[in-house]
Amino acid sequence: MKKRALFLDRDGVLVNSKHNNCFEKLSFMPGVFNSLKKIYDNSDYSLVMVSNQDGVGTPSLPFETFYPVQNHIVNTFQGEGIEFDDILVDYSLPSDECTGRKPGIGMMSDYQNGEWCLEKSFMIGDRLTDMAFAKNLGCKGIWFSAEENVPDEYKDTICLISDSWQEIAAFLTQDKVKSPRIASLDRTTKETSFKLTLNLDGSGKGELKTNIGFFDHMIEQIIKHSHIDLEGTFKGDLEVDEHHSVEDLAITLGSLIRKALGDKRGINRYGSDILIMDDVVATVAIDFSGRSEFIYDVKFLREYIGTFPTEMIEHFFKSFSNSAQCNLYLKVTTGNAHHMAEALFKAFARAIKVAVKRDPSSNSLPSTKGVL
Repeated sequence: MKKRALFLDRDGVLVNSKHNNCFEKLSFMPGVFNSLKKIYDNSDYSLVMVSNQDGVGTPSLPFETFYPVQNHIVNTFQGEGIEFDDILVDYSLPSDECTGRKPGIGMMSDYQNGEWCLEKSFMIGDRLTDMAFAKNLGCKGIWFSAEENVPDEYKDTICLISDSWQEIAAFLTQDKVKSPRIASLDRTTKETSFKLTLNLDGSGKGELKTNIGFFDHMIEQIIKHSHIDLEGTFKGDLEVDEHHSVEDLAITLGSLIRKALGDKRGINRYGSDILIMDDVVATVAIDFSGRSEFIYDVKFLREYIGTFPTEMIEHFFKSFSNSAQCNLYLKVTTGNAHHMAEALFKAFARAIKVAVKRDPSSNSLPSTKGVL
């Protein structure tokens, strides 16, 4: 059976990238010890430190300055029960164009001998050069970052973006708290017909068309900014009007999220967002409480946005609140009607993203009542 490796950048992943070669100011990344110990104890990954250390051995960073700190880092992890199977350090400068310097893989010959399952190995790094290294080596990348979007050239390489060691540990050890949260609905009535699948732990992918121009634009905002994946088909009786389509999609979206949340263990439960869009500011707060209180403090000065009735915006959110069984508060300052609506939908999506996010270190119910 081939072995798997967890390649780890040092600076910015294991230790703080600032003052990383200075004893007095050296600090370790939050959560790294407990999380890496969890990975070490509950998986079969070999831990391999792979680090670029510019100019070690030169007057600017002599060996006698670098290695006491490096050994201290390794010994500290060892004291926490975490052993590195291999440590690979490239000392070159960028101008040297050394093949062993990440994103080059010149140091990795021992891992390309057929004994390692690289496609099931991971590189954890805080820079895109680390992700390029993963791509060049043929393993997957975990980008230790607060960024939200994967650059196009690394979409097949990066499988997780997170600056939380707890979340990374849960991902790599396949905690039950990280099991997929996917729900599907298939229903046909005299008014609408749809077949939809939702993934709460997606990346904002998918496309859904109701053939109501402005409304489809708003659905696009929900998918993009909530990071929920939503796929499927939807057809409504537009020969009557847009009412049934908007209402049924809101009910369906709420039902899918409620279904995907399951017993709601480990989620934030609460989410809020304040979003500015040109001349308007929208405020949205949501609580997946199991109750459906709805507060809508919005005054449109136009009856239509394009051909879409502005009254249907309130009806969409009210229908969602009832179906998802959540408290929902929405407010937006008065201004350009298109901007008002779009700011509301974007803030709504971002509030959902926060509320459904799971704490990978906890599986508790976010309620003192014991039920949601």
